[in-house]
Amino acid sequence: MRILITGGAGFLGSHLCRRLINDGNEVVCVDNFITSDEGNIRDLLNNPKFSVRTHDISESLLIDGELDWVMHFASPASPKDYLKYPIKTLKVGLLGTYNCLGICKAKKAKFFLASTSEIYGDPLVTPQPEEYWGNVNPIGPRSCYDEAKRAAEALTFAYYRQNGINVRVIRIFNTYGPYMRVDDGRVVSNFICHALTNQELTIYGNGLQTRSFCYVDDLIEGITKFMEVDYPGPLNLGTPFEFTVLELANKVITLTGSKSKIKFLPLPEDDPKQRRPDITKARAMLNWQPKISLEEGLNRTIKYFTIKVGKTV
Repeated sequence: MRILITGGAGFLGSHLCRRLINDGNEVVCVDNFITSDEGNIRDLLNNPKFSVRTHDISESLLIDGELDWVMHFASPASPKDYLKYPIKTLKVGLLGTYNCLGICKAKKAKFFLASTSEIYGDPLVTPQPEEYWGNVNPIGPRSCYDEAKRAAEALTFAYYRQNGINVRVIRIFNTYGPYMRVDDGRVVSNFICHALTNQELTIYGNGLQTRSFCYVDDLIEGITKFMEVDYPGPLNLGTPFEFTVLELANKVITLTGSKSKIKFLPLPEDDPKQRRPDITKARAMLNWQPKISLEEGLNRTIKYFTIKVGKTV
């Protein structure tokens, strides 16, 4: 197949590019590199099945040749990034999705939207099933990301119903692993990089808020399985195992042998208190569930960041 991936040089996008090329596909990576890193795809640049277009998908894009899939993974995805680029985040969610769907319509290609657990906001239901409509502040500081993804889902299903576009929508829960940026502001990369350099690990609130941390290889496996199933979604992908942020901090300190201390700061506005996916549908439809334990995944990620921050554990 020939597949266009927006955000293909980002954390998830680069893993997906690599996996699809290894499976024998041709990949066209589209990225504007505002929150991604060309280093993530450096090993692919000489591969004849891989090409890169430096482009902001919020602007219209002409692509030569046939396409089988357009996979929309472009967006600032960490609070640090989307709070820095709120308008760009909204544009890539709205206009970027619109442009991708237009390409699909012209090329008769299938569309794959990387949505997010942020759809559910600060949930009042746990675990969160796909039928839950969420608890989102539409004008809060996080709304640029939350509402961009909610609108992207609405637009995707409008094209599905009106134009018969073949679509897949996944809602990704917290995912971590190699190729995250050192400075991306996400909790796992923050904790690991600070622990490796014996800096304080900052926890917002009392640290009892929970997250479900899925290792990237498991997520990519779920994505490729979903491509093979004739179901539009939305579909939750993530691990159903829940950990407090404080538990994560202590585990990272232990695994790195760090001397870091923990510092507590006030909880940011609209920060969700719980995140845990109901993956009943993914288990049934894809015969999929995460296999890599938090400890194993953290050890692999620590090994990556050990090189990245230039320190030997």
